[in-house]
Amino acid sequence: MNPSILRTDGPGRFGGYGGQFVPETLVPCLQELDEARLAAAADPSFAAELALLSADYAGRPTPLYRARRLEQAWAPRARLYLKREDLNHTGSHKINNCLGQILLAVRMGKTRIVAETGAGQHGVATATVCALAGLECVVYMGQVDVARQAPNVARMRLLGAQVVTVTAGSATLKDATSEAIRDWVTNVKGTHYIIGSTVGPHPYPTLVRDFQAVIGREARAQILAKEGRLPDRVIACVGGGSNALGIFSGFLDDPVGLFGVEAAGSGLGHSQALGRGRPGVLHGSYSYLMQDDEGQVIPAHSVAAGLDYPGVGPEHSHLKDSARADYRGVDDAAALAACAEVSRLEGIIPALESSHALAFCKEQLAKEDPHAAPLVIVNLSGRGDKDLAGLTEATP
Repeated sequence: MNPSILRTDGPGRFGGYGGQFVPETLVPCLQELDEARLAAAADPSFAAELALLSADYAGRPTPLYRARRLEQAWAPRARLYLKREDLNHTGSHKINNCLGQILLAVRMGKTRIVAETGAGQHGVATATVCALAGLECVVYMGQVDVARQAPNVARMRLLGAQVVTVTAGSATLKDATSEAIRDWVTNVKGTHYIIGSTVGPHPYPTLVRDFQAVIGREARAQILAKEGRLPDRVIACVGGGSNALGIFSGFLDDPVGLFGVEAAGSGLGHSQALGRGRPGVLHGSYSYLMQDDEGQVIPAHSVAAGLDYPGVGPEHSHLKDSARADYRGVDDAAALAACAEVSRLEGIIPALESSHALAFCKEQLAKEDPHAAPLVIVNLSGRGDKDLAGLTEATP
């Protein structure tokens, strides 16, 4: 595992964001994880084992694909590339983090894994690595998401995971995360919590980003090999933020525009923690979140289950305040339309989460000077098989 690519202002802090806001019970466990993380980073055998699994099991490196038919439809002079994280084993970027964390869990002597999931992609990746390592797996998932992501629920169970349906609150990702944390507090001695995004208490935001940074390292090398220059902008969807930080990390010190796309939702609500929220504490970390004047968390909404979360990771909060990254919103209708268009033009069915980034890319290209020739990378964080039921209802 490479040392941190992005900068922090002290342990677990990104500017004024991050930290550890947790019960005392969890402090020793977080310290144990941090020590294991640092020891693994200094151990060449850990990096070698992770690299071997990433290549032979997960299928890295993933391709950087030039989407020529999208170029013709959206902006004929543009050069548009898709970073194909959908081609990873399990169908998304989530396997990158899960492989790293399962190796750490084994090193720490843990015998049981808990996780949260919204779209089910992280749940499937967690169940997969638990099957690989022979560890017990319990995945918490909101009742709403269990219904709309049935294919991934079936995959998790086939892989041997226990899927616990959460009915509290809005019965989506926030509530699944809360239940996973409660389980972890109760069973902390032998259990490791594989958080799926760059959220939560230190060291999770740093840990998850470091495992996802492989996306950015690959994308940077690939675009230089193909085009001989860096892209003008890099675009990724943002829920908790792991796929975006993964690809952003490869370009952070370069003169490249970084755009994170949140879910603007519909009349039912939105999930724009960065665009329309304010700082506060959620799930053990200080960052932007959706809250009312009394500090109560406002329920999130998105057609994409993986973006249906009222918070965001602390690094994204810092990148917003420092103006290093620009965060925008795309609504449900535009994401659904982009998903259908990309499917029909490129033969690639993107996840609804990734479709938000694609819709924003189309919107931005439409505003370009027609004589401009921008070079753009969109991180295609996952495949859309899991969304087929909803897509069938929404498209003719």
